[in-house]
Amino acid sequence: MLLSSLVAQASPLSEQQVKQLQGLVSQLNPIQQAWVSGYLAASAQLAGQSVAVAPSAVTAPAATLTVLYGSQTGNAKHVAEDLGKAASGKGFTVKVQDLAEYKAANLKNERFLVIVTSTYGEGEPPENAISFYNFLFSKKAPQLPELRYAVLGLGDTSYEFFCKTAQDFDQRLAELGGKAIIARADLDVDYGTAAANWQQQLITTLEPEFAQAPAATADVISWPGVSQTAAAQSSYSKQQPFSAELYTNQKITGRDSSKDVRHIEISLAGSGLRYQPGDALGVYFSNDPQLVKELLLLTGIAANTPVLLGTERLTISDALTEQLELTQSYPAFVDKYAKASGSAALQALAADKTALRSYLSERQIIDVVREHPALISAQQLVDALRKQQPRLYSIASSQAEVEDEVHLTVGVVRYEAYGKPHLGGASGFLAERLAEGGSIKVFVETNNNFRLPENDDTPVIMIGPGTGIAPFRAFLQERDARAASGKNWLFFGNPHFTQDFLYQLELQNYLKQGLLTRLDVAFSRDTAEKVYVQHKLLKHGAEVWQWLEQGAHLYICGDGARMAKDVHQALLTIVQQQGGKDEKAAQQYLDQLRIAKRYQKDVY
Repeated sequence: MLLSSLVAQASPLSEQQVKQLQGLVSQLNPIQQAWVSGYLAASAQLAGQSVAVAPSAVTAPAATLTVLYGSQTGNAKHVAEDLGKAASGKGFTVKVQDLAEYKAANLKNERFLVIVTSTYGEGEPPENAISFYNFLFSKKAPQLPELRYAVLGLGDTSYEFFCKTAQDFDQRLAELGGKAIIARADLDVDYGTAAANWQQQLITTLEPEFAQAPAATADVISWPGVSQTAAAQSSYSKQQPFSAELYTNQKITGRDSSKDVRHIEISLAGSGLRYQPGDALGVYFSNDPQLVKELLLLTGIAANTPVLLGTERLTISDALTEQLELTQSYPAFVDKYAKASGSAALQALAADKTALRSYLSERQIIDVVREHPALISAQQLVDALRKQQPRLYSIASSQAEVEDEVHLTVGVVRYEAYGKPHLGGASGFLAERLAEGGSIKVFVETNNNFRLPENDDTPVIMIGPGTGIAPFRAFLQERDARAASGKNWLFFGNPHFTQDFLYQLELQNYLKQGLLTRLDVAFSRDTAEKVYVQHKLLKHGAEVWQWLEQGAHLYICGDGARMAKDVHQALLTIVQQQGGKDEKAAQQYLDQLRIAKRYQKDVY
């Protein structure tokens, strides 16, 4: 219809060209048509041609669904990408973007906005969402009377501030005049089905409006599809992990160390999996058979009893060993187990959230059942437990050096409590139950918010006590392979020099060859007064400031609850003292480093 009218208005196309174009356009959906339109317009501009468009062909911009994600471990990113693909499949024009990449000034122009976000620590936004979060709660945030929005929160009910970032976004967008498309959903770690249902509800609600919206024009940026990083990798993913081989399991702490840290080497041969320094490896694991046996004994359930896990039928023993969470405890288990067992004590505890959180902070699932054994059905036990979530470990190697391998630095969770030894799920599996040559299911989780500078001349400062050394081992291997000329400064800390100096020989060799410009260590238990990495930073504050002023990139990896906050405070002090700034200006300085991707964190 439109092409026929163009011919009638003295189109520059011949009749044959119009017929060919009509044949192509008839095979394209609206999204593809918009892309072709933009491509042709751009081509004409590059050729120096001015493009005259007939008035009848000009339409208003199409409605665009903007999907932003704040993600610490990758879950929110994947949910956002799934939502984008589903909406695109319905003909929506969709833009999916990392909150760290989103220009907050564009918020006033949005009409349909979705935010998918996790929550970190004590109710804080994930690292890549901090700048947007601060903007939204500042005086600079615009009024948004035309905005229609939706918020999806991912979290863990084990934590006190469950999905608080999502709640904050929801409340603030409403305060600024936005109208919710559908109600916010706050989802626990086993979020798959609930997220899919929320996604479907959102698309169904928006579909009539997007169906009525005008077709896309060349000015609209269409849905980009899957992430280019993922597309460049193999087909293996969190949903379809690769069955890899364990090459090496080597303890790298001393015999008398209070810590058990393992250097793990895994073969990725045949997988096609690629990773970059800064990425993480997702690890699935099998639960301890002795733990499964004891749990069944305490609940009076036969190991071969059939159960349903979703739509899958299997034995209770297999479900507990391979698919359900038995180490990390959480409030929902206590609530469901209390009802199934009829335990009045547990029911009372479940009703007091503060007391329950304190109770669970030191207990695994088995501890709860040991204290309150009860005869329940196999299906009741399965329904009380949640699906096992893979553990993410910062990758400790560069493929430029190790090729089809991936290395990890794993701190084994091991402690005595209530008269019994306790092991972490994944760390115990890697350290004790998986033999070298054994099979382990893994996938690569990209982390584009923790990357080396593109310019190899740029200096970097790395702060990684304990197992936080892992990504910096990868950084150093990568810079060595690239013959990067930029200076490298590492701060490392642990309790004892003789027992806990992880990768000591490698680091000392890097110092000798000049790759590692400076190495400052803090062994906190070797001195009368405990010295940590933040103290070393303050001691060398003048040099740290000089490096930052010379353009250095700053990285922190490790414990987010205490270490990362202490290091951040030390950096604030350095900026104040060395830069002559007050507290507010110092914070703004670090915020600008973060925005420029010169201050990055990988904390847990």
